Amino acid sequence: MHNMNVKTKYYNLLKSGKKTIELRLFDEKRQKIKVGDMITFSDASDSTDTFQAKVIQLHKAENFKDLCQKIKPSQAGFTTKEELLTVLEEFYTPFAQKKFGVVGIEISLHDK
Repeated sequence: MHNMNVKTKYYNLLKSGKKTIELRLFDEKRQKIKVGDMITFSDASDSTDTFQAKVIQLHKAENFKDLCQKIKPSQAGFTTKEELLTVLEEFYTPFAQKKFGVVGIEISLHDK
């Protein structure tokens, strides 16, 4: 079982099923995630608000720009690739992306 804290806005999109891919650095913690694993997501502003989802696919790339060629912005809760990349740059520096690579963790709420 894996655990992830997510900012409220994105947590609510994941929980509702409108966001089906969580984007992260492919760091040591994320490298342990495999297809079929369960993740417990929690709201970063209310850790008692949680839900579980099953990992159905892992989308890997060197950086978020490359990853955005493989997924639709709507899968990550955004309207355009430009908007998605702008927000991701607020969270993850180009240096960190180059160091670890990135991953889109595709989830299903209903495959428990």
